[in-house]
Amino acid sequence: MRRSKAESIGLLIQKFLRQESLEGPLNEKRLIDSWSTVLGPAIASYTKELYIKNQTLYVHLSSAALRQELMMGRELLVRNLNKEVGATVITNIVFR
Repeated sequence: MRRSKAESIGLLIQKFLRQESLEGPLNEKRLIDSWSTVLGPAIASYTKELYIKNQTLYVHLSSAALRQELMMGRELLVRNLNKEVGATVITNIVFR
């Protein structure tokens, strides 16, 4: 007997996460985890701390020269990080 209202398990999990307001924090965690993937291990080694607050990614770097370099490509970084996650998680990056 075939059910006519069958839904995929992926869609059901996505609905559950959205209903329980867990989708946002999960996407934030994915974005922070994707930092080293998008920028590579060399830049990730200079990164001390990453956190998201009010759709802004705060990045603490140990290199002032790298901080200046990344500031110039901020918009591209925002797009690439959001693309990696598959959702608009951040709108700005602050380098410290």
